[in-house]
Amino acid sequence: MALIEWRDEFNTGDAGVDHEHRELVDLINELHGKLGKAGATRDEVEEFLGEINVQISTHFALEERVMRNASYPDYQAHKDNHEELLDDIRDIMISYDAGAYETFEATLTQHLNSWFTTHFSTFDAKLHAALPHAHHDA
Repeated sequence: MALIEWRDEFNTGDAGVDHEHRELVDLINELHGKLGKAGATRDEVEEFLGEINVQISTHFALEERVMRNASYPDYQAHKDNHEELLDDIRDIMISYDAGAYETFEATLTQHLNSWFTTHFSTFDAKLHAALPHAHHDA
C-alpha cells in the first residue's frame, strides 16, 4: 500500500506544479515500497526517513529559490510552512530512533497527508497563481 495516495485536494491548478508534486509523492511511495511489508531493518527505516527528508528538502529549496527570484511577498510564511514539515519529519526520525517503531509509519503518513493537503492547495496554489508564467496561457 502506498504511504500517500494522491488526492484531488493536492492539486494546485497548475499542471506543471501538480506534476512535480505527483513525482515527489511517487518518490516517497517508491522509497516506502522498498521497505517491504514487514521485516525492514532499523537501518533501512532510518535510511528511508533520511531519504524522504533529503528529497523534500531538495524540492523546498528549489521552490524557495523560485520565490526569492520572483520577490514573492509571502515568501517567509511559505518557507515557515516548509520548515514545519521538515521539523515534523525530524521529530519522527528522533522518536523512531528512541524506540517508537510501531507508530512511526502511521505518524509519518498522517503528517505527510495532512501537510500536503493543506500546503499544496493553499500555499502552493497561491504561489503559482502569483508567478508570471501562470498567466501566460490565459
